[in-house]
Amino acid sequence: MKQIRYSLNSAASPTTPDSPDVRYGPPSDAKTPGVRLLPPCAPTKIVCVGRNYLEHARELGNEAPTEPLIFMKPPSSLIASGDAIVYPALSERVDFEGELGIVIGDRARNISREDALDYILGYTIVNDITARDLQKKDGQWTRGKGFDTFCAVGPCLVSKDEVDFASLRVRTLVDGEVKQDGSVLDMIFPLDVIISYITSFMTLEPGDLIATGTPPGVGPLTPGCTVRVEIDGIGVLENPVIKG
Repeated sequence: MKQIRYSLNSAASPTTPDSPDVRYGPPSDAKTPGVRLLPPCAPTKIVCVGRNYLEHARELGNEAPTEPLIFMKPPSSLIASGDAIVYPALSERVDFEGELGIVIGDRARNISREDALDYILGYTIVNDITARDLQKKDGQWTRGKGFDTFCAVGPCLVSKDEVDFASLRVRTLVDGEVKQDGSVLDMIFPLDVIISYITSFMTLEPGDLIATGTPPGVGPLTPGCTVRVEIDGIGVLENPVIKG
């Protein structure tokens, strides 16, 4: 089942929490006049895995990590498919990073690898936008990853039971040109390892989002372009880029 999250208030913010104005339904509901498409989940936190594809680590001149490399993006960075990514004046290099997203279904703490997949509600698409110059300058990733509009998510949530995980490929296109095309099977750390590792030190709540890492091919965006992340069986996440 594919499910979107939307508001009957067309002026709603993409970061709005669930409320009486927020609904869940099939993708066809997005065609209703006055509907505001929202990210398909309302996470209390967005947990991300860095350098989880060997060739991506290498393309940025990094060694492959020996355990999951975890960072976080604030919920204030969330936008939905169709919303604009704002290119901040503070940065001179903003990159796309297409990724598979996991939405958590139940409260999870100290979860074993054997049980980890039971805590997945479903899958979505994430574009982990990154101010690459600031990430390198700061030495830690909060500012480079945390700007408003730097976490595009959507367009929908797909139940894990309806996805052939082994067949999933993450493709990113900029103005129609393919930049990334990688299989999720190339992850260094698979989903059960990621969930078990994160919950060994952090409680995940229902609706929390995990971005599982990006395949090789990351590159710059420019104001005026359109970036599109596709995962067959899940959907298409598309966002224009505008100057801040």
